[in-house]
Amino acid sequence: MTGQELALAIARAAAEKKASDIVTMDMRGVMDSADFFVVCSANTGTQVRAIADNIEEKLAEAGVAFQRREGYREGEWVLLDYGDAIAHVFRTDQREYYALERLWGDAKLTVYEEH
Repeated sequence: MTGQELALAIARAAAEKKASDIVTMDMRGVMDSADFFVVCSANTGTQVRAIADNIEEKLAEAGVAFQRREGYREGEWVLLDYGDAIAHVFRTDQREYYALERLWGDAKLTVYEEH
């Protein structure tokens, strides 16, 4: 799977669990460690974990395992590193605080819209 295909699969899995404000950030040329970020929001820690669980499950079904997972226990910001694509699942207030879209302002943003 390419980085772009991974990002789309992550966004789709997040949408299945009602993640909000899903965007993909094209990080190519901006950073070396990943081609895409997928950033989304959830209202509660329980929803953050449910979204992360669904991303893990759907990508595992496609034969893709994450390389690293951080923040799951706390449920405020879960990071799932799939190499070429990284999922960032935030509780809404944490997303506003960390503001990845502003921090990485050179990245091209694409709003995910379900098909």
